[in-house]
Amino acid sequence: MHHAGPGSHTLTVVRQEESLGAARDLEFGLELLAKARAGDIGPTLRLYRPAPTVAFGQRDTRLPGFDAAAQACRDNGFEPLIRRAGGRAAAYHQGTLVVDHIEPDADAIAGSKSRFGYFGELFAETLRSIGVQAAVGEIPGEYCPGEYSVHGSAPAGGPQVKLVGTAQRVVSGGWLFSSVIVVEDSAPIRRVLTESYAALGLEWDPATAGAVNDLVPGVDVAAVEDALLATYTGHATLNTAAFSSLGA
Repeated sequence: MHHAGPGSHTLTVVRQEESLGAARDLEFGLELLAKARAGDIGPTLRLYRPAPTVAFGQRDTRLPGFDAAAQACRDNGFEPLIRRAGGRAAAYHQGTLVVDHIEPDADAIAGSKSRFGYFGELFAETLRSIGVQAAVGEIPGEYCPGEYSVHGSAPAGGPQVKLVGTAQRVVSGGWLFSSVIVVEDSAPIRRVLTESYAALGLEWDPATAGAVNDLVPGVDVAAVEDALLATYTGHATLNTAAFSSLGA
């Protein structure tokens, strides 16, 4: 992330108070990337709580059980969508925080690999600040497995659960790094993933699906958002702007 140093990089923080709808929320992130690439916006951090969604990877759509998996999502009150990024199905709802970090970057491709490690550590640092024993790395049996997933366990130890999944979209002139932090109400996520992965014929361990407040009771999305912004202040100068400024 070609920063000149902590505090010298300016980032505009925009809180989206309400979901635009599952599909529109995903589309809008890509529109912001296009704006950054065109020079219409600078480095931007978009924070929002999404509508119940299961985002399938492209590979999922080619499995014979995909239609049944999509129906299982609808039956559980989640909208099935297909994202452009790779990976397997990931579920999120209003108990999660989506973090879209968008930047114009003339050399966006060069830093694409290192960005995963950078953001993984940033989110792990955030979660440690509120009492989670958090680390970066795939855990056995996790849903939508990834080398840079952020997992955690309770302060007293115990099973590890996946808490943050990340994905990146890189184009000539800019990048979008999108992350989902599961904070509250993990049961519906575990249920819809169990049913949709079964339909797809994919094996995973439902015990790996959890939320921050399963590990540190009482933590809510607002607390995680505050902790995230506090962590970001060590990496950038933050300004705030109204969501309407993005032209949604």
